[in-house]
Amino acid sequence: MRSPITGTAAGVPFTALPPADGGTAPLIVTWHMLDAPRSDAAFAAALPMHGVPAWRVHLGMPMCGARMVDGSADAVLALIREDPLMSFLHRFVREATEEFPAALESVRAQLPVDDGPIGVVGGSLGGAVALRVLAGSGVPVFAGAVVNAAVRMRSVVNLFTGEYPYDAESTAVVDGLDFVARAGVLAERAPLLVVSGELDHPGLRADALELVEALGERGELLSVPGLAHPLAEEPGIEPAPQTPLAREVDAGLVAWFRRHLAG
Repeated sequence: MRSPITGTAAGVPFTALPPADGGTAPLIVTWHMLDAPRSDAAFAAALPMHGVPAWRVHLGMPMCGARMVDGSADAVLALIREDPLMSFLHRFVREATEEFPAALESVRAQLPVDDGPIGVVGGSLGGAVALRVLAGSGVPVFAGAVVNAAVRMRSVVNLFTGEYPYDAESTAVVDGLDFVARAGVLAERAPLLVVSGELDHPGLRADALELVEALGERGELLSVPGLAHPLAEEPGIEPAPQTPLAREVDAGLVAWFRRHLAG
Protein backbone atom coordinates (compact mmCIF):
# COMPACT_ATOMS: atom_id res chain seq x y z
CA MET A 1 0.00 0.00 0.00
CA ARG A 2 1.65 3.23 -1.17
CA SER A 3 1.53 6.52 0.70
CA PRO A 4 -0.92 9.22 -0.40
CA ILE A 5 0.34 11.99 -2.65
CA THR A 6 -0.89 15.48 -1.85
CA GLY A 7 -0.80 18.55 -4.05
CA THR A 8 -2.88 21.06 -5.94
CA ALA A 9 -4.31 20.84 -9.44
CA ALA A 10 -5.15 24.23 -10.97
CA GLY A 11 -5.63 25.54 -7.44
CA VAL A 12 -7.71 22.58 -6.25
CA PRO A 13 -6.18 20.60 -3.35
CA PHE A 14 -6.05 16.85 -3.87
CA THR A 15 -5.09 13.62 -2.15
CA ALA A 16 -4.05 10.95 -4.65
CA LEU A 17 -3.80 7.24 -3.92
CA PRO A 18 -1.68 5.30 -6.43
CA PRO A 19 -2.45 1.82 -7.74
CA ALA A 20 -0.47 -1.03 -6.22
CA ASP A 21 2.36 -0.79 -8.75
CA GLY A 22 2.41 3.01 -8.79
CA GLY A 23 2.48 3.06 -12.58
CA THR A 24 0.25 4.28 -15.36
CA ALA A 25 -3.38 3.36 -14.74
CA PRO A 26 -6.93 4.65 -15.20
CA LEU A 27 -8.18 7.53 -13.10
CA ILE A 28 -11.05 7.76 -10.62
CA VAL A 29 -11.91 11.26 -9.35
CA THR A 30 -13.91 11.88 -6.16
CA TRP A 31 -15.61 14.81 -4.44
CA HIS A 32 -16.12 14.56 -0.69
CA MET A 33 -19.07 15.29 1.57
CA LEU A 34 -19.59 18.46 3.57
CA ASP A 35 -20.53 16.23 6.50
CA ALA A 36 -17.77 14.03 7.87
CA PRO A 37 -15.51 13.24 6.06
CA ARG A 38 -15.37 16.85 4.87
CA SER A 39 -11.95 17.12 3.24
CA ASP A 40 -10.14 15.35 0.42
CA ALA A 41 -7.68 13.76 2.85
CA ALA A 42 -10.43 12.54 5.18
CA PHE A 43 -12.51 11.20 2.29
CA ALA A 44 -9.47 9.33 0.96
CA ALA A 45 -9.08 7.68 4.37
CA ALA A 46 -12.77 6.76 4.59
CA LEU A 47 -13.08 5.42 1.02
CA PRO A 48 -9.57 4.62 -0.22
CA MET A 49 -10.65 1.92 -2.72
CA HIS A 50 -7.26 0.23 -2.36
CA GLY A 51 -8.41 -2.80 -4.30
CA VAL A 52 -9.04 -0.88 -7.52
CA PRO A 53 -6.19 -0.93 -10.09
CA ALA A 54 -6.50 2.81 -10.73
CA TRP A 55 -5.32 6.16 -9.46
CA ARG A 56 -7.88 7.56 -7.03
CA VAL A 57 -7.62 11.33 -6.90
CA HIS A 58 -9.76 12.90 -4.19
CA LEU A 59 -10.41 16.57 -4.94
CA GLY A 60 -11.13 19.16 -2.27
CA MET A 61 -14.44 20.99 -2.42
CA PRO A 62 -14.46 24.83 -2.35
CA MET A 63 -13.87 26.41 1.08
CA CYS A 64 -13.14 23.00 2.65
CA GLY A 65 -9.98 21.39 4.00
CA ALA A 66 -6.97 23.40 2.86
CA ARG A 67 -9.28 26.06 1.44
CA MET A 68 -11.16 26.75 4.68
CA VAL A 69 -11.25 30.48 5.45
CA ASP A 70 -9.09 31.15 8.53
CA GLY A 71 -9.02 27.41 9.21
CA SER A 72 -12.64 27.26 10.34
CA ALA A 73 -16.11 26.55 8.97
CA ASP A 74 -17.45 29.96 10.01
CA ALA A 75 -17.45 31.30 6.45
CA VAL A 76 -19.47 28.31 5.25
CA LEU A 77 -21.96 28.73 8.09
CA ALA A 78 -22.36 32.38 7.11
CA LEU A 79 -23.26 31.35 3.57
CA ILE A 80 -25.86 28.91 4.87
CA ARG A 81 -27.44 31.65 6.98
CA GLU A 82 -27.40 34.04 4.01
CA ASP A 83 -29.17 31.71 1.60
CA PRO A 84 -28.88 27.89 1.89
CA LEU A 85 -29.55 27.30 -1.81
CA MET A 86 -28.09 30.15 -3.83
CA SER A 87 -25.17 31.15 -1.57
CA PHE A 88 -24.24 27.69 -0.31
CA LEU A 89 -25.52 24.54 -2.04
CA HIS A 90 -25.68 25.85 -5.61
CA ARG A 91 -22.48 27.85 -5.22
CA PHE A 92 -20.48 24.86 -4.01
CA VAL A 93 -21.73 22.57 -6.78
CA ARG A 94 -21.25 25.22 -9.46
CA GLU A 95 -17.72 26.16 -8.37
CA ALA A 96 -16.57 22.54 -7.97
CA THR A 97 -17.96 21.65 -11.41
CA GLU A 98 -16.48 24.70 -13.11
CA GLU A 99 -12.99 24.16 -11.68
CA PHE A 100 -12.95 20.46 -12.62
CA PRO A 101 -11.77 20.64 -16.28
CA ALA A 102 -8.63 22.59 -15.41
CA ALA A 103 -8.02 20.39 -12.35
CA LEU A 104 -8.34 17.25 -14.48
CA GLU A 105 -5.86 18.61 -17.01
CA SER A 106 -3.42 19.40 -14.22
CA VAL A 107 -3.83 15.96 -12.61
CA ARG A 108 -3.08 14.32 -15.95
CA ALA A 109 0.07 16.46 -16.25
CA GLN A 110 1.28 15.58 -12.74
CA LEU A 111 0.42 11.90 -12.36
CA PRO A 112 0.89 8.86 -14.63
CA VAL A 113 -2.81 8.38 -15.36
CA ASP A 114 -3.91 7.13 -18.73
CA ASP A 115 -5.90 9.28 -21.14
CA GLY A 116 -8.96 7.02 -21.27
CA PRO A 117 -12.37 7.49 -19.66
CA ILE A 118 -12.39 8.26 -15.95
CA GLY A 119 -14.48 7.07 -13.02
CA VAL A 120 -16.32 9.58 -10.83
CA VAL A 121 -17.45 9.29 -7.19
CA GLY A 122 -19.24 11.79 -4.98
CA GLY A 123 -20.56 11.78 -1.43
CA SER A 124 -23.49 13.92 -0.27
CA LEU A 125 -23.10 17.39 -1.89
CA GLY A 126 -20.04 16.03 -3.68
CA GLY A 127 -22.45 13.52 -5.20
CA ALA A 128 -24.27 16.38 -6.92
CA VAL A 129 -20.91 17.47 -8.37
CA ALA A 130 -20.20 13.95 -9.66
CA LEU A 131 -23.70 13.73 -11.16
CA ARG A 132 -23.38 17.15 -12.77
CA VAL A 133 -20.00 16.20 -14.28
CA LEU A 134 -21.51 12.96 -15.52
CA ALA A 135 -24.62 14.61 -16.97
CA GLY A 136 -23.17 17.83 -18.29
CA SER A 137 -19.48 17.56 -19.13
CA GLY A 138 -17.85 16.18 -22.23
CA VAL A 139 -15.36 14.13 -20.20
CA PRO A 140 -15.70 10.41 -21.06
CA VAL A 141 -16.67 8.36 -17.98
CA PHE A 142 -16.47 4.57 -17.75
CA ALA A 143 -18.50 4.31 -14.51
CA GLY A 144 -19.78 6.49 -11.69
CA ALA A 145 -20.85 6.06 -8.09
CA VAL A 146 -22.53 8.29 -5.52
CA VAL A 147 -22.87 7.81 -1.75
CA ASN A 148 -25.76 9.31 0.24
CA ALA A 149 -25.87 11.83 -2.56
CA ALA A 150 -27.72 15.08 -3.14
CA VAL A 151 -29.75 13.53 -5.95
CA ARG A 152 -32.48 16.20 -5.83
CA MET A 153 -31.32 19.56 -4.54
CA ARG A 154 -34.84 20.48 -3.46
CA SER A 155 -34.67 17.64 -0.90
CA VAL A 156 -31.38 19.01 0.45
CA VAL A 157 -32.83 22.52 0.76
CA ASN A 158 -35.67 20.99 2.80
CA LEU A 159 -33.09 19.81 5.35
CA PHE A 160 -32.25 23.46 6.04
CA THR A 161 -35.71 25.00 5.74
CA GLY A 162 -39.11 23.71 4.71
CA GLU A 163 -40.22 27.20 3.69
CA TYR A 164 -37.56 28.28 1.21
CA PRO A 165 -38.69 31.42 -0.74
CA TYR A 166 -38.29 30.12 -4.28
CA ASP A 167 -38.34 32.63 -7.14
CA ALA A 168 -37.82 32.11 -10.87
CA GLU A 169 -34.02 32.00 -10.60
CA SER A 170 -33.81 29.64 -7.62
CA THR A 171 -36.52 27.39 -9.09
CA ALA A 172 -34.50 27.06 -12.29
CA VAL A 173 -31.39 26.26 -10.25
CA VAL A 174 -33.03 23.61 -8.09
CA ASP A 175 -34.76 22.01 -11.08
CA GLY A 176 -31.44 21.85 -12.91
CA LEU A 177 -30.03 19.89 -9.97
CA ASP A 178 -32.76 17.24 -10.04
CA PHE A 179 -30.89 14.19 -11.28
CA VAL A 180 -33.90 11.89 -11.18
CA ALA A 181 -35.32 14.12 -13.93
CA ARG A 182 -31.97 13.81 -15.76
CA ALA A 183 -31.67 10.05 -15.34
CA GLY A 184 -31.97 9.46 -19.07
CA VAL A 185 -28.89 11.58 -19.72
CA LEU A 186 -26.98 9.88 -16.90
CA ALA A 187 -27.88 6.43 -18.23
CA GLU A 188 -26.56 7.30 -21.67
CA ARG A 189 -23.24 8.44 -20.25
CA ALA A 190 -22.16 5.65 -17.90
CA PRO A 191 -23.38 2.96 -15.48
CA LEU A 192 -24.01 4.37 -12.01
CA LEU A 193 -23.82 2.76 -8.57
CA VAL A 194 -26.08 4.48 -6.04
CA VAL A 195 -25.00 3.80 -2.46
CA SER A 196 -27.67 4.67 0.09
CA GLY A 197 -27.56 4.27 3.84
CA GLU A 198 -30.80 2.87 5.19
CA LEU A 199 -30.61 5.48 7.98
CA ASP A 200 -29.83 8.42 5.68
CA HIS A 201 -32.20 11.41 5.72
CA PRO A 202 -35.57 10.05 4.52
CA GLY A 203 -35.84 12.49 1.62
CA LEU A 204 -32.35 11.67 0.34
CA ARG A 205 -33.01 7.96 0.78
CA ALA A 206 -36.24 8.19 -1.24
CA ASP A 207 -34.48 10.15 -4.00
CA ALA A 208 -31.73 7.53 -4.22
CA LEU A 209 -34.26 4.74 -4.69
CA GLU A 210 -36.11 6.76 -7.35
CA LEU A 211 -32.88 7.46 -9.21
CA VAL A 212 -31.99 3.77 -9.38
CA GLU A 213 -35.46 2.96 -10.70
CA ALA A 214 -35.23 5.73 -13.30
CA LEU A 215 -31.80 4.55 -14.48
CA GLY A 216 -33.10 1.09 -15.31
CA GLU A 217 -30.43 -1.42 -16.23
CA ARG A 218 -27.74 1.28 -16.10
CA GLY A 219 -28.24 1.82 -12.39
CA GLU A 220 -27.47 -0.36 -9.38
CA LEU A 221 -28.37 0.13 -5.72
CA LEU A 222 -26.13 -0.69 -2.78
CA SER A 223 -28.28 -0.30 0.33
CA VAL A 224 -26.24 -0.23 3.54
CA PRO A 225 -28.05 -1.23 6.77
CA GLY A 226 -27.20 0.94 9.77
CA LEU A 227 -25.56 3.69 7.72
CA ALA A 228 -26.74 7.24 8.44
CA HIS A 229 -25.57 10.22 6.39
CA PRO A 230 -21.91 10.71 7.46
CA LEU A 231 -19.15 8.24 6.63
CA ALA A 232 -16.74 9.24 9.39
CA GLU A 233 -16.70 10.51 12.95
CA GLU A 234 -16.60 14.24 13.67
CA PRO A 235 -14.81 16.52 13.08
CA GLY A 236 -14.05 14.73 9.81
CA ILE A 237 -11.32 17.08 8.55
CA GLU A 238 -8.18 15.02 9.16
CA PRO A 239 -7.74 11.40 7.99
CA ALA A 240 -9.19 8.95 10.52
CA PRO A 241 -9.45 5.17 10.84
CA GLN A 242 -12.05 3.70 8.53
CA THR A 243 -15.31 2.89 10.31
CA PRO A 244 -16.93 -0.54 9.79
CA LEU A 245 -19.79 0.99 7.77
CA ALA A 246 -17.40 3.03 5.62
CA ARG A 247 -15.47 -0.19 5.03
CA GLU A 248 -18.67 -1.78 3.70
CA VAL A 249 -19.25 1.15 1.34
CA ASP A 250 -15.61 1.00 0.26
CA ALA A 251 -15.89 -2.70 -0.55
CA GLY A 252 -18.93 -1.99 -2.70
CA LEU A 253 -17.07 0.72 -4.61
CA VAL A 254 -14.07 -1.55 -5.13
CA ALA A 255 -16.22 -4.33 -6.55
CA TRP A 256 -18.11 -1.87 -8.79
CA PHE A 257 -15.08 -0.22 -10.32
CA ARG A 258 -13.12 -3.45 -10.69
CA ARG A 259 -16.04 -4.90 -12.62
CA HIS A 260 -16.26 -1.96 -15.00
CA LEU A 261 -12.52 -1.61 -15.45
CA ALA A 262 -12.39 -5.30 -16.35
CA GLY A 263 -15.22 -4.76 -18.82
